[in-house]
Amino acid sequence: MIDRHVSNHDQMEDCLQGLRVVDLTRNLPGPFATRLLADLGADILKIEPKQGDPARVFGELFAALNHGKTTEKHDFNDPKAIEAIKAHLTHADVMLDSFRPGVLADMGLDAKTLHDINPKLVMVSITGYGVAVSYSEKATYSEDGTCLEGGAEVSHHWANKAGHDINFMAMSGVLDQLKTAQGEQAMPNIQFADLAGGSDTAVIALLAAVFAAQRTGRGRHVVISMTHSLYNHMVMPKVTGKLINRLSGHGLNDTLLPQHDFLGGALPCYRLYQTADHRYMAVGALELKFWQGLCEVLELPALTKIHWQLGILPNMVDSLSAIETLTEIFSTQTLEHWQHVFAATDVCVTPVLSLSEAQAHPLFIHQDEHHATSGWQQVKE
Repeated sequence: MIDRHVSNHDQMEDCLQGLRVVDLTRNLPGPFATRLLADLGADILKIEPKQGDPARVFGELFAALNHGKTTEKHDFNDPKAIEAIKAHLTHADVMLDSFRPGVLADMGLDAKTLHDINPKLVMVSITGYGVAVSYSEKATYSEDGTCLEGGAEVSHHWANKAGHDINFMAMSGVLDQLKTAQGEQAMPNIQFADLAGGSDTAVIALLAAVFAAQRTGRGRHVVISMTHSLYNHMVMPKVTGKLINRLSGHGLNDTLLPQHDFLGGALPCYRLYQTADHRYMAVGALELKFWQGLCEVLELPALTKIHWQLGILPNMVDSLSAIETLTEIFSTQTLEHWQHVFAATDVCVTPVLSLSEAQAHPLFIHQDEHHATSGWQQVKE
């Protein structure tokens, strides 16, 4: 019998052994970031307010995020508690927080104070909107950041605004990209801003700063903006809309709806198709060879030349006709049927699985008792 609760986490748990992390974060972004660090072997001290991390009310979620961490509770308004935290930071490599800008200073945990007691300390603050740094693209600045000459100062007033994942997604432009084929706004159930914009970005910046501190002996204070990170993740939509407009003969700056973008559903070879039981198959046959393989499986030889790499653009009659043909074919059979049809093929066609189906799939055989599986696997020599 195969034990489904065999984790891959321990395969790389020696990588960050000896890294000492003090975690002042709560809820999701920070705790997930330190969960990733813990999976790589870091020693995590989680310091909660007296009332505890708000995520504790979610039970299993809190356990999944925080198991294996050492936990202390302190009254952040008590000077003695702040001194106790400073004592931990004296020997720490990293401190993470998720307060709004300025709160650390009010607590007496600002960068200058902490670097006086531990010059190598890396501080990472996960925020919604970052800090309001004035700048001008055409201006000249002195070493201390003063604008010497050039264009007008540009700033924003969002640093101290409250927000949650849905707000950061909305302000970054990412939420608007999540549209149905009919153009309706989708409400995502995955916290992209918290996890990709917050946790993952924080870990990358943190490890880079630790590496630099090991070489230079100097730590730094890094502020993560979940909104800016998400905006940075939109590398494809920023350019593909212009590409489609150029190929279609439209103005480069014409507004292109997300569901009409290159990877948003405009191509017959890269879109979702509904099945007879109202499920969906995901077709990702972006390259010509995969599209021709798909046409072979579906016995559609006439469509093998209907592909964007052969100059058939999304707005052309042949392309629209190919979408209609595949829509009709996939609608004739159930998801289970199509799953069997494409099981032995290599044409980038997969079923859209539910969470329970994914949890039961052999891909995730190594998930642990918290239904977690790392995104890395160490190859044995």
